Amino acid sequence: MRIGLLSDTHGYLDDRILHHLRDCDQIWHAGDIGDESVLDQLAAVAPLRAVWGNIDSRPVRQRCHETQLFTLNGLRVLMIHIGGYPGRYSQGVRSLLQRERPGLFICGHSHILRVMPDRQLGLLHLNPGAAGRHGFHTVRTLLKFEVEAGKVTNMQAVELGPRSSKEEPAL
Repeated sequence: MRIGLLSDTHGYLDDRILHHLRDCDQIWHAGDIGDESVLDQLAAVAPLRAVWGNIDSRPVRQRCHETQLFTLNGLRVLMIHIGGYPGRYSQGVRSLLQRERPGLFICGHSHILRVMPDRQLGLLHLNPGAAGRHGFHTVRTLLKFEVEAGKVTNMQAVELGPRSSKEEPAL
């Protein structure tokens, strides 16, 4: 199962994002979607799982959950927008992780791409960075990976181009 993971679009989707998600079996959005049209455009490419973020409006929050907890191909996944990092989780997240015991924990919010293990809790932590143009990040990013037999494999970090420049590299 090929997954495209993005976050912090803040209402912005472009052809580069959609191009990189076309070969995905599912798309996961880790919050700060920004506009309902983003949900519609992503769902037109592949089945979508999304959580709302701190900037999301009521209409987006009505279509998404605050957290997603599910199992895919033997891998238990927990996704929330504001999560923190191993050793520095946001308030309440550590206890949620201890209770639910996911093998994969996904969050957004920081606009910084991070892939790191939490050996203490026995999970892989992913933050795809920010795919949108709003924020302090300099490069827009997303992650692609596969989930098979309870494991994440074939991880790929995708750079989508600069946050604010109109000049972006070719697809």
